[in-house]
Amino acid sequence: MQKILVTGGAGYIGSHTLVDLIESGFEVISADNFSRSSSKSLEGVKAITGIEVKNYPIDLCDLDACKKVSEAHPDIVGVIHFAAYKAVGESVEKPLMYYENNMLGLFNILHCLQTYQVPNFVFSSSCSVYGNVDHLPVTEDTPLANPECAYAASKQMGEQVIRDFARVNTNQSILLRYFNPVGAHASALIGERPFDRPNNLVPVITQTAIGIQEKMYVWGGDYDTRDGSCIRDYIHVEDIARAHTMALQYLIEQRQKSNFEIMNLGTGNGVSVMEAIQAFEKVSGQKLNYEIGPRRAGDVVAIYANNTLVRERLGWSPRFDIDVMMKSAWDWQLAMQAEINASK
Repeated sequence: MQKILVTGGAGYIGSHTLVDLIESGFEVISADNFSRSSSKSLEGVKAITGIEVKNYPIDLCDLDACKKVSEAHPDIVGVIHFAAYKAVGESVEKPLMYYENNMLGLFNILHCLQTYQVPNFVFSSSCSVYGNVDHLPVTEDTPLANPECAYAASKQMGEQVIRDFARVNTNQSILLRYFNPVGAHASALIGERPFDRPNNLVPVITQTAIGIQEKMYVWGGDYDTRDGSCIRDYIHVEDIARAHTMALQYLIEQRQKSNFEIMNLGTGNGVSVMEAIQAFEKVSGQKLNYEIGPRRAGDVVAIYANNTLVRERLGWSPRFDIDVMMKSAWDWQLAMQAEINASK
């Protein structure tokens, strides 16, 4: 079996990608220090797949630690790099922390790709690199606007670093600019475990519905959109995981057009915050206690993808709609609550 290193393997998208890789016949190892994740995610991966994933609890900002993992596994054929801080609000408040962590971790991974001749690299980028745009849907050629937060800026910088790296190295890189990951594995054994009070919409919705939060706020009701709330392209986390596996297969089979490619990863449909709330209420039967609040720093008004390129080159297409996304997120929230109740 071909061996893949997944950084941030215990994280939300990382754990789902571990499952998809294993089910697609790959051998996987993980590098995750659990600073923004939980070892329980790896337990969930084992429960789903029957495979106990070897995890290295290292800080990717430590180059020597990264090198030791590479030296222990000279047969790695690809790296998927998820590990990064990702909270928009926190990145506005603590920009230096975001630049240091997200950029230094990427630098060290690229050093190891170069030094140990790892041929294939998939980078977790983000639709946040587009900022506020004039025309929707965005394509990979849409000019990047000024980033709205340090998280988005770190992704823009990361893309440029990889582009420059590709000019002077033979490693093959795909950058997946994915939109808003939501939902959980159909088994409800893995999902998003917010390390603190969540900022992303769907865990805020599910925590409010179950009573962890008394009330939720819709940040901004006066945007120039169809109902005044922000519009996003929500994509099921299992669809995102599948795309990472397919991107690796695309590189390994040498089907790429160049050694540096960027692809949008979204459903192609914009869903407003209010529409997402309505979808959740429909599939869960729960009435949410929410209030329209002020606009939030760092938020763009509307963003959704043109996904033609990823469909054509990887053969990928989204499988799950907003109702399935919300139902799986609610099932996962109920499973986490049952876990908490069982431990009391």
